[in-house]
Amino acid sequence: MSEWLEKLSDEDKVFIKRLVMNSGSLKKLSNEYNVSYPTIRLRTDKLIQKIQLVEEENNNFKSKIMQLVIDGKITLDVAYQIINFYDVERN
Repeated sequence: MSEWLEKLSDEDKVFIKRLVMNSGSLKKLSNEYNVSYPTIRLRTDKLIQKIQLVEEENNNFKSKIMQLVIDGKITLDVAYQIINFYDVERN
């Protein structure tokens, strides 16, 4: 199994399955979940970011910080500040 798939939550895996079962139609998926299209689009975008993060993982610390952004725990600006402090301390 791919590393990115292993790192997804069960909820994310169910979402992907439902997306495939709806032929990739976000509109159909929004009807199935009974939420708006933009809500499904946002969920899909966050899932894409999670997958990209795993695929591009080259620095464990930076990846964890960016995961906090994806999960909505911190803002992107805060993440950049933390990463900049990290880079300064390392150099």
